[in-house]
Amino acid sequence: MGFLAFARHFDALIWPIVMLLYPLYASVRAIESPSTLDDQQWLTYWILYSLITLFELFFWKVLVWFPLWPYMKLVFCLWLVLPIFNGAAYIYENMVRKYVKFGIRVNPNYSERERRVLQMMSLDARKSVERYIERNGSEAFDRIVKAAEKEARKL
Repeated sequence: MGFLAFARHFDALIWPIVMLLYPLYASVRAIESPSTLDDQQWLTYWILYSLITLFELFFWKVLVWFPLWPYMKLVFCLWLVLPIFNGAAYIYENMVRKYVKFGIRVNPNYSERERRVLQMMSLDARKSVERYIERNGSEAFDRIVKAAEKEARKL
C-alpha cells in the first residue's frame, strides 16, 4: 500500500525537484563559478520557466482540459535542466541569440577595427580577447586579426 501511495504522488514530488530545487542549486553554483557559460544556461532556464508559468497563469482554463500538460511540462523542463541535454543553453544559442541582437558595449578606447571584431564575438570570447589586449596591448591583437584575415583570404 505504501509503494502505491508513493507511486501515485511521485510526480508531485519530482516536479519541485526538477523545476525548482535542482535549478536553484545549479544557479548558485553557476554564480560562484568563473565561467559565464553556466550562467547563460541557468539565466535562460529561469526566463523559460517564467514564460511557462505565465503561459499557465493565462491559459489555465484551457490547460485543465489537457490531462497530459503537466507531464509535457515536466519532460520539457527535464530537457531544459539536465546537463546531458542543456536545453536552455540550446534554446539560447539557436533561437534567442540568432533573432535578438542586443546592443553590445565595447570599450571606447579600442580602435574601430577592434570594436568591430569584438562585437562579432560571443560574450566569453570577447572577455578573453579583452583580457589578452590588457596583457599584451592593442598591437598584439591587431597582428592576430591581420593574420586571421590573411588566412581567411586564402580559403
